[in-house]
Formats: sequence, structure tokens, C-alpha cells
Amino acid sequence: MLLIGSCMEVFKLDKGLIQVYTGNGKGKSTAAFGLAIRAAGHGLRVIIIQFMKTGEYGENKTFHRLLPDIEVKSFGRKGFIHRGGATPEDYDLAAKALSYANEVLHSGEVDLLILDEINNALYYQLISLDDVMSLINNKPLDVEMVFTGRNAPEWLLEKADLVTEMREIKHPYHKGIGVRKGIEY
Repeated sequence: MLLIGSCMEVFKLDKGLIQVYTGNGKGKSTAAFGLAIRAAGHGLRVIIIQFMKTGEYGENKTFHRLLPDIEVKSFGRKGFIHRGGATPEDYDLAAKALSYANEVLHSGEVDLLILDEINNALYYQLISLDDVMSLINNKPLDVEMVFTGRNAPEWLLEKADLVTEMREIKHPYHKGIGVRKGIEY
């Protein structure tokens, strides 16, 4: 059995950038996860921190098989959060996710840090803008950071090196087709 990274030269990025995947269309996390696979394929260490998510997502099952090259840590509860309807548990989990992001970022053990759904955690005010700005401003030079989720704040778009907006043009949901295992989760 060939393990990811077992036959590759390990290297560090010269300069890690800040990427943002946002918008109301499908594919923000999917794009970031594709990048994770590409990075791991070249021997980079990837950590994905999921804000506001938990459960049996297909990608998490796959990433588990790619340990230690790609590690996923989820901080969320089951169910959806509506703006203004967050529970104390939601705030606590988001704070833990942000704390873990700080820890990982300065551990020297990550090359690509994906903060999945952090934009929504900001939008729902589960975490503070100042804390996320501090995270970015104290980012090691050689670490790439990816921010996903709808509602990316304007200051993040300005700070980022790459911004991609996923725009919904057509979605099967409007035809009454719900989420499908293996495709949407």
C-alpha cells in the first residue's frame, strides 16, 4: 500500500498566501478540499478546521484515510444556526475552533490551513473580527490559509491574495431535489 507523501520530497512554501472562497453558489468547501488533496500530493501537511460543522460528511471519511497528511477537526453541533439564534454551545465551539486554529498556525506542523465555514462564523458573530484579523496578521510567512463560507467580510476580501466567488445560477433545490449523500455531503 502506498501512503500519501511516502515517496515525495517534503518542502515548505516560500510564501503562503490567503485565499477566500465565498458566494451563494455551491462548491466553496469542495474547492478548498481539492486544494487540500493537491497540497498533500506534493507532501504538504494540511489541517482543515470546520466551523459550525459536524457529522458524517463524505469528505471527512476520505480525509480520515489520508491521515497524517490531511487532518480534519470539526467544531459544530448538529443542526443549523440562524443569525441571532446561536446558542451558548455555538459560541463555545466557535471559540474552540479559533483557539485550535491559533495553536495549529504556530505549531510549525501545518503548510496549508483551511478554515472551513469561518466566513459564516464571522457573519453569525460567533467569533470576533478582531480575533480573525489577529490570526491573519500573525500568520507565519510559509503557511497558506484558506477561508470558506458565504458572507465573507469586505476587509477579508481586501486582505486576501485570491478571492473566488461562487455564484448560483441554477440549483436542483429549486426543482425540489434535496441534498444527496455522496454529492452534497
